Amino acid sequence: MLASQFITDLISRGRYCFATKEAVQVLGTGMIAARAALRRLRQKGELASPCKGFFIIVPPEYRSAGCLPADHFIPSLMEHLHEGYYAGLLSAAEYHGAAHQRPQVFQVVVARNKPEIVCGKVRIRFIARKNMEKIPTLDFKTPRGYVKISTPAATAFDLVGYFHHAAGLDNVATILAELAERIDAKELVAIAALSPIAWAQRLGYLLDLVGAEDMTGDLADYISLKKPVPAPLVPSKPFRGIDQSKRWRLLVNARVEAEV
Repeated sequence: MLASQFITDLISRGRYCFATKEAVQVLGTGMIAARAALRRLRQKGELASPCKGFFIIVPPEYRSAGCLPADHFIPSLMEHLHEGYYAGLLSAAEYHGAAHQRPQVFQVVVARNKPEIVCGKVRIRFIARKNMEKIPTLDFKTPRGYVKISTPAATAFDLVGYFHHAAGLDNVATILAELAERIDAKELVAIAALSPIAWAQRLGYLLDLVGAEDMTGDLADYISLKKPVPAPLVPSKPFRGIDQSKRWRLLVNARVEAEV
């Protein structure tokens, strides 16, 4: 079988991703010949390869970008890599209708650090969270299947925990103002148990700040029971002598302004 026929057959079955090993088996050639055939299709812009041994079929409407949108192939890529994942932070916020602006990179939470992937104009950044397998997720439908995303409550925690990956606390607060109506207040406490206590302190404070006090009662009770050491709102800034938010045991050492 010719490589072009192999690609056409995959598309006819609704598939847009494959591994080199599969191509070798189907084409009935050796590894060197198969790679050469795939390389020619890649040079024509018909294929893209975000990582070694994994290919994406690029339909004509995406040729200018040089790749499918990230959420169209991330599930297949992570299955190929045998790694758990979920789309999180700004990418998850966008799915929940709370992104202030379209993220420049697609953010994926994984269990351990991975280098960024660039495929054409598509950039994928990985954020490591050791217990990511325990974080609640939802399946979101895309034109190529389903992508796993963090729930609104889990997204809120990740945005606060990794605010340096989310354009800072002002942007996080802006997103939380839009995301709040989708958050399950009971789930906040469950995720707090899976997160550093300082994340819960900061998240509770920010939710109050954007007017979502009606959903932070249980989280405030959780903080009260834990009796954590007062934490700074921004760890990298001085906080000695700073006024404390007693409800959240938080040293408010920065002014946060949401665009609402």
